[in-house]
Amino acid sequence: VSVPDITFFSLFNIWTMFSSAVPYKNQQYAQLKTNFINDKTLFEDPEFPATNASLYFKKPPPGIVTWKRPAEISNQPHLFVKGISSHDLNQGVVGNCWFVAACSCLALKPDLWKKVIPDHTAQEWDHKHPENYAGIFHFQFWVFGEWVDVVVDDRLPTINGELIYCHSKDNNEFWSALLEKAYAKLSGCYESLEGGNTGDAVVDFSGAVAEAINLETEAYYKDQKKQEQLFEDLLKVYDRGGIISCSIKARPNEIELEMANGLVKGHAYSVTAVKKVRMGHGLLAYFKNETIPLIRMRNPWGKTEWKGAWSDSSEEWSKVGDMERANLGITVEDDGEFWMEFTDWCKFFSDADLCRLINTSVISVHKTWNEVVHFGSWTKNAEPLLNRCGGCANHKPTFLQNPQFLFDVTKEADEVLIALQQKDMKSHRKYGRGENLSIGFGVFKVELNRKYRMHDILTQQCVETSTYINARAVFMRCTLQQGRYIIIPTTFEPSTLGDYMIRVFTDVDSGCRELMEDKPKVKCWSSFVGYPQAVTHVYVHGAEELQNQDNSGGADPYVIISCEGRSVRSTIKKDTLQPEFTTSAIFYRKKPRKPVTVEVWNSNSVKDEFMGQVVLSGSVKDTYEPQRLQLRKRGRQMADEMPGSISLRIATSTQLTAM
Repeated sequence: VSVPDITFFSLFNIWTMFSSAVPYKNQQYAQLKTNFINDKTLFEDPEFPATNASLYFKKPPPGIVTWKRPAEISNQPHLFVKGISSHDLNQGVVGNCWFVAACSCLALKPDLWKKVIPDHTAQEWDHKHPENYAGIFHFQFWVFGEWVDVVVDDRLPTINGELIYCHSKDNNEFWSALLEKAYAKLSGCYESLEGGNTGDAVVDFSGAVAEAINLETEAYYKDQKKQEQLFEDLLKVYDRGGIISCSIKARPNEIELEMANGLVKGHAYSVTAVKKVRMGHGLLAYFKNETIPLIRMRNPWGKTEWKGAWSDSSEEWSKVGDMERANLGITVEDDGEFWMEFTDWCKFFSDADLCRLINTSVISVHKTWNEVVHFGSWTKNAEPLLNRCGGCANHKPTFLQNPQFLFDVTKEADEVLIALQQKDMKSHRKYGRGENLSIGFGVFKVELNRKYRMHDILTQQCVETSTYINARAVFMRCTLQQGRYIIIPTTFEPSTLGDYMIRVFTDVDSGCRELMEDKPKVKCWSSFVGYPQAVTHVYVHGAEELQNQDNSGGADPYVIISCEGRSVRSTIKKDTLQPEFTTSAIFYRKKPRKPVTVEVWNSNSVKDEFMGQVVLSGSVKDTYEPQRLQLRKRGRQMADEMPGSISLRIATSTQLTAM
């Protein structure tokens, strides 16, 4: 294969061939299947028995449930009938349209469903060799950072001989019912699947990163520019193999209420296409190149569609040529799938989940990301330096007691994706503890040489804050300038315990790591070389009225902050005599009497030129207030002034965990 032909998904397939999933409850599918074939008996799963406990914990199904194997429901059962399709699925009596919508999305992505339904051809019924059937199936889900293999028996709950939960349109196709059973097992029981988030299920099917978008709050419908940008984002996510779903907010009494326009409130829809559709007929359409943004969706009910513009039989389709209509596969039937103009979609839908399959492959023609994954816990400790559950930034005394993750942006500016996920709580619903914690995170720009945990916010700037929400995951996409940053993931309230996973994606390696140490360690040779006696934080805001350094009457200045042989250098500010550096450094000082020096230099292709310096005592007694200091010469002429001044702040403490 030549390099240009290698896509993320072909690499995804190569990866899955060599990856292994962890067996759930230590149930080994291959071994179990072999044992039951040899014993000539059908598997009965002791970990998810055919009892009421596997069905519900509070609300029983509407009728007498009988557990039946597929051969008792259909004459010739199959895993797939004519392959897998988003049209296969229908929702059952449990309010799990969100899961069915995720399955519809999954069906569109062969590289994903072949991972979720492993060795699908080997799992298929072989009616010529019934002796090889053991009534056991297995499915794989991405659970909190790892693939988990879940086995189930084929006993499915029915009422009056019909499946009561997720099922296929063909009564002899069982992939969706068995997949749902495996997911219900992972979640504790079928009732635990009532009310959920499509984006979460998609993440469990793929390991994708989910971004929740509030169409209502952001008012995309009223802002054409924002709307166009959102469409481009959706188009990019969809074209790169991502998965999109959407819903309309509903009050408790409006769940699954059909509106006059055919849309259903409190109901999850899977997006099955995002397209710029060419308007006009024949060659004229190609020359005019007029397009309209459309989006196609599917209702998990398999019926009940949008009745407005661009619905199946609406007059708008007369504006589109026959060839374009054929390419789009327009069908005039109530199959639950329909098109909408993007403006109407923004107007009538309130929430969307964009699930990005992040490409981390080293060999790809598409953009690749560098990924770092960390697992951790919000834990409680009476000792403040050891406490890791300080709550959000509203709780200033404890906020910095949370976990802290440091990373570097080495490019001039870089897009960064951050995803914070907590453990799924559905399996705790039967015990009355199924609610997600409210979680979020802040991103702080810190000193360029920061190596230890932050203990106070001095001049460090909070550059980004995620939303705080009781969702399973919180996602942020932002552009950060070159520098060093700390992510602080937190629960909303202090003393709230839980486990989390944080994923950070950058264009190049960010060196992302958790900060564990509060201050420099005492080492065996500390008594010889000394141990820090004080810590000093220096923040250089900028310089003013610097001396011209080139013919065009400007300069390319940068600043160097030095102390005891260690230094931090800012980025170069191009063509200015009034640079804004916003650069900070932190020094653990073994000899506090030695000064801190701040020098300004002009970047030059031949040799950099010295533009002046200030020398700071860094005494504990020094003011922390902003200072504007005159630049001076070096060496014996230190008293002599040079053109320009520098604005800075400096703070020193003998307590090494003070900042």
